[in-house]
Amino acid sequence: MRNKKNKYLGEINPEEILIDVSNLANFNLQQMEGSLSKVLDKKSIYIMSIFILFILSFFLYKMYNMQIINSEHYVRLAERNKFRSSPIFPKRGPIYDRSGVLLTWNSVSTNTQIIKRNYIESEGFSNLLGYVSYPKIDKSGVFWQSEYIGRDGLEKYYQNKLNGKAGSHIYEVSATGDILPGKVTQESKDGEELNINIDSKVQSQLYKYIKELAIEKGFHGGAAVIMNVNDGSVVSLVSYPEYNNNIMTNSSTTEEKNMINNWLEDKDNKFSNRAVAGLYTPGSTVKPFMAYGALKENLIDEYKSILSKGKIIVKNMYGGPDAVFKDWKVHGYVDMRHAIAVSSDEYFYQIGGGYGDQEGLGIDRIYKYMSLFGFASSTNIDINGEKVGNIPNKAWKEKKYKDGNWRLGDTYNTSIGQYGYQTTPIELARSLSLLANGSYLPTPRIYGTSTDKVYINLDLDKLNVVREGMRLAVTDQNVGTVRSLYVNGINVAAKSGTAELGVRKDRVNSWVMGYFPYDKPKYAFVVIMENGDVNNLIGASSVMRKLLTHIVENKDHYEYMF
Repeated sequence: MRNKKNKYLGEINPEEILIDVSNLANFNLQQMEGSLSKVLDKKSIYIMSIFILFILSFFLYKMYNMQIINSEHYVRLAERNKFRSSPIFPKRGPIYDRSGVLLTWNSVSTNTQIIKRNYIESEGFSNLLGYVSYPKIDKSGVFWQSEYIGRDGLEKYYQNKLNGKAGSHIYEVSATGDILPGKVTQESKDGEELNINIDSKVQSQLYKYIKELAIEKGFHGGAAVIMNVNDGSVVSLVSYPEYNNNIMTNSSTTEEKNMINNWLEDKDNKFSNRAVAGLYTPGSTVKPFMAYGALKENLIDEYKSILSKGKIIVKNMYGGPDAVFKDWKVHGYVDMRHAIAVSSDEYFYQIGGGYGDQEGLGIDRIYKYMSLFGFASSTNIDINGEKVGNIPNKAWKEKKYKDGNWRLGDTYNTSIGQYGYQTTPIELARSLSLLANGSYLPTPRIYGTSTDKVYINLDLDKLNVVREGMRLAVTDQNVGTVRSLYVNGINVAAKSGTAELGVRKDRVNSWVMGYFPYDKPKYAFVVIMENGDVNNLIGASSVMRKLLTHIVENKDHYEYMF
C-alpha cells in the first residue's frame, strides 16, 4: 500500500537511493549512468527552436547580402585588402645662400627609412630656415604622418616646393598575411632646391654683433634687415635670441628635450622672428617721412629755421598745469636738413602739430603720409609670422581708450614716433626702400624676386632734401646723430632712433636705419636693439658700424653691394 502510494505521488523510496549509492562505483559517469535527467517541456523546445531559426536566418541574410546584393562592393574590398604599401620618402630640397653655401641638407640614417635633415651650425639662421617634423610611425609599423612637415621659417613657407612628392612600394599579401612575390613601385619625386638671396656671411656677422652688444649692454633682444631697395631681395634677416633648429629637428637625448622645453617657456621668446614679427615703437626713425610730408604740403620750406630751446610749453586753457614737451637737448636754430641730422624733437613737434605761427600737418595728414610710405601695412615677405604695425590716429584712440578724444599732445608725440606707433624691422626697411629709390615700395623676397611693386608719385626735389638730411647725420662729425657710420670706402645716409619704454621710461629700444651707396642707393638696412638701459649710450649704430667696416674690409666678397 505504501509502495503504491509512493509511486502514485512520484516519491522515491529511500531504500532505492541506498541501492544506487552502493552501485555508484560501477557506474560509467561519462555515459551519464547514475544521474537523474529531466525531459524538456514543449515550451522550452519551442523557444529554443525559434532562437536557432533566428540565428540561421540572420547568417543566411548576411550571406545573401554579401554574395548577391553587395557582391561587387565586397569584391572591391577584398581586392583592396590583399594589397599593402610602404612609403618611399623623397629627398627634401637643399637650401643654398646667394653664393652657393649649403645652409640645409639631408643625411640618410642607416637603420631607418627616415632621411635626417641638417642645418648650418653657424648662429643666426634658425628663425630664418626653420625646422621640420619627421614622418611618424605607430607600433604596428603604419605611418600616421607620412611626410616631412616644415614647422617654421623657410621650411614652412616653401613646404610644397621643398618636400617633393612621396612614392610607395605596393605588394600583394595572402589571406594569411604572407607577402606574395612581386611588387609595383610608384617612384617618389624629390623636392626642389632653394637658392635664396641671403648672404650667409652678412647673416652670421650681423647676428654675432647683435649678440655681443646684447650680452655686453643688457639688451633683451635684437633684429636686423638688409634688403635691396630696387628689387626687394633680402640679403639678411636676423633675429636674436634664437633656438637651435638642429636640436628642434633631431633631438634624441633627455638633455636636448629639456632644452626645447626651456626654449618654449622662455620669456625672451626665441621662436619669434623679431625681424618680421617684432612690433616696436619706431621713435625718431619716422622723422624723415614726416619731413617729406611737411615739405609736400608746403607747410615749411627746406631753409626755414626753427629755434630749439629744449622744450615747448603748451598753455592749459582750463587752468591746470601747462603741458611740457621736451627735446632731448637744446639745438638752437635748425633748418630741415639739420633737424634730421641732429634729430630735433622740437622741430618735428612744430611741423607735426603746429606751434605759434608754424602750421602743423595734424594727425590726419600724418596718417596719410606715413601710410603712403607703407607703414601699418603688410610687406608680403615670403616667410610666415609677419605682423602689421600701427599708426596712431583718431579712430584708433576712440577704439582703444575710454576717453577717446584726440589732443594736441597726442599729435606731438606721434610726430616723433612715440605714443601708439608700432612697426616691424621689415616694414621699416620697405618704407626706407621707397625713400631711397624714390618710385615704389618693393616686395621683400628671401627667395627670388617679385614683380609686385606699389608705385608712389613722389616729389623728388623735396625727397632729396630729406636724403641730404640723412647724409648730414652721418657726415657732420660735430652733431650728426649717426656720425659713427662715417666709414671710409662706403657712403651711407642714415637716421637713428630711440624709443622710450614703460611708465618709468628707464628702458629703451635703440634703432638705426639707412641706405648705401648714398649717390646710387642699392641696399637699405634696419637694426634694432630691444629693451636696453636708458643710460647706455651704445646702441644699434655700433652694430651697423661693425658691419659696414666688415663689408669694406671684405670688398671682394661684397662687390655686389657697391
